[in-house]
Amino acid sequence: MDPFRGQGGIQMLLTAEQDAQQVVSRARNMKMARLKQAKEEAEREVAQYRAHLEAEHQKKVSESSSGSHAQQLEEETKVKIENLKESSERVSKDVVNMLLQYVASART
Repeated sequence: MDPFRGQGGIQMLLTAEQDAQQVVSRARNMKMARLKQAKEEAEREVAQYRAHLEAEHQKKVSESSSGSHAQQLEEETKVKIENLKESSERVSKDVVNMLLQYVASART
């Protein structure tokens, strides 16, 4: 067996191993660059979405702080109070009669 032939095979293997390491290294670098790019894109999208939600929130806050919303709630409350007063007036006579009946029946 030729001693140079063995050396050439080893040299070819070492060269192939170095080439493979370079390919792996380039692939790793490309992967890291893509991950960094994806992270930056995601952060931009999150910032845009957050700004959109903040704008909607500010719009709702400004609408609710206006007098029309408070006035509407006040009117609804007045209507409910009136309804409660009317229903208590209708029932109060029956309640008084019922109490008188129980008091009268307890005496006998």
